[in-house]
Amino acid sequence: MNRELAISAVMLFAAVITSSAQEPAPSTETAPLHTRTDFSFTVDAPFDQVAPLFGANEERKWSAGWNPQFIYPTPARDQQGMVFKVAHGQFTSVWVNTALDLAAGHIQYAYVLNDAMAVLIDIRLTRQSAQKTAVTVVYERTALLPAANEHVQHFTKGDAGAGKEWGDAINSYFAKARSTVTPK
Repeated sequence: MNRELAISAVMLFAAVITSSAQEPAPSTETAPLHTRTDFSFTVDAPFDQVAPLFGANEERKWSAGWNPQFIYPTPARDQQGMVFKVAHGQFTSVWVNTALDLAAGHIQYAYVLNDAMAVLIDIRLTRQSAQKTAVTVVYERTALLPAANEHVQHFTKGDAGAGKEWGDAINSYFAKARSTVTPK
């Protein structure tokens, strides 16, 4: 996610949480919002090289600013069931990996950001050719209280442009890796 968008979303989130903590929600308030956004992109690299990079620890290689703090396992390594925290300004989200089947190209995470939003991220990879991998990502965001609906909408707008951002970042990682390989 665009870091500037994330920072502004955290500031919005802080305002939502502060106002909801000070004023009880009226009983006629709308239900908590649920959104679903998907995006796809192609990585110019073989499936077997791409799939591991969607593990939380390996993602550090291509996602600038991604710095999960592992709770399990320690030392940090990608495995199904890993649990880690991610800082969002003054807030922290707790993430759980619910699927890490690299051979099948399926990776999934669930996280909760304080008591305001729950998120499910489902990632599917398919072989397009020997040197191309298709990636499809689905974000499902659910406000945990109606006062967080605006926060969910804000993040959902950012999700819509994430395909290009993710695709550019991971393709750049592979381009740099290819340029540093010296022929024998």
